[in-house]
Amino acid sequence: MSSPAPAPCSRSWSISEDSLRRYVHFASESCIQELLSASDSNRAANDNDGWKVLTLENGVEISKRRSGSLHTFRSRWLLRSVSPQQFITVANAIDAAKQWDPDLVEAKYIKDLEDNLSIIRLRFGDSSKPLFRKREFIVYERRETMEDGTLVVAVASLPKEIAAGLHPKQNNAIRGLLLQSGWVVEKLEDDSCLVTYVVQLDPAGWLPKCFVNRLNTKLVMIIENLRKLAQACPIEGDT
Repeated sequence: MSSPAPAPCSRSWSISEDSLRRYVHFASESCIQELLSASDSNRAANDNDGWKVLTLENGVEISKRRSGSLHTFRSRWLLRSVSPQQFITVANAIDAAKQWDPDLVEAKYIKDLEDNLSIIRLRFGDSSKPLFRKREFIVYERRETMEDGTLVVAVASLPKEIAAGLHPKQNNAIRGLLLQSGWVVEKLEDDSCLVTYVVQLDPAGWLPKCFVNRLNTKLVMIIENLRKLAQACPIEGDT
């Protein structure tokens, strides 16, 4: 009599907090540099940088660049009368994230590694749009201020084995991957700022590539919702 086939299992790695911190610092350095490169206005004007402008309207530029089998999308906005701190405070308030991304069911801190370094779970539920439905992402978030005052928020998924060790996948959720993504917020005169939002997303599971790219296009447009929130919630004493 043949023995039953072993039950499928997913690999997970147990990792110390110190090792996790060192890994995220190393991984996020590359992400930060990619974000700064994408936000560089001089490089953006270079026809050889790989970015293709999809739309330019009302001060909003949306571009894309092929990265492997997926595309990276970039949204650039000039936000008048919104300071960098105003914008980044709203963008980092994950408990209010559902106000600017209606598909999001839950955004939850799993672990704070340092004041500017966190592990977060993003969950999309049964009622989310089809391409988001039942998906979750385990990501790091690193916030840095450059010497010139530019604010950078780097966000990307942890490797699936590390993510499984920190937070096992629940029920029938599909765990997607958020690749090198995040915000660059540059201070301008008159308490205004130039915001660059970069996102590359692999939702996982089988999806036609055109749907994946449409999903990324939708993600870069949420910056409009963030702008409205930032303007509605001024910060006292912000300069």
